[in-house]
Amino acid sequence: MIQQERIRLARRAAGMSQKQLAEAVGVQRSAVSHWEAPLGKNPSVSHLRKLAQVTEVQFEWLVTGRGEMSLSRDVQLDSIATAEALLIEDPLEFRLVHAFREVPLRARISLLEVMEELAAQRTGRAIGRRGPGSRPGIPVTG
Repeated sequence: MIQQERIRLARRAAGMSQKQLAEAVGVQRSAVSHWEAPLGKNPSVSHLRKLAQVTEVQFEWLVTGRGEMSLSRDVQLDSIATAEALLIEDPLEFRLVHAFREVPLRARISLLEVMEELAAQRTGRAIGRRGPGSRPGIPVTG
């Protein structure tokens, strides 16, 4: 598959028209049309980067065809806005989150259960005993 086909595929997978993609990338619709044409022009690296971000595909796949088209789960999690990730203002909470992120995934569940148990003892409310797929911040009842 050539780069022009990958650009078209990424745009379609994102559910975008050429006009919508052009607006998101900051170019004219005709530029997107040229990028998708079989003998069309190749976008600049900065436009390719923006295309990958907007369509949520792997940059390497878009440029070379190597790897997977879709973002991996790890990359999706790493793509959370920095502002959202840094909204911790309490120094102790920041230390806790930083330490938690440094621990391997398997150990995180145990640490979370310990923290929930300690919180439940302090508050007198059942906070923990959630399954691995449950959402944080939602108390378990019953």
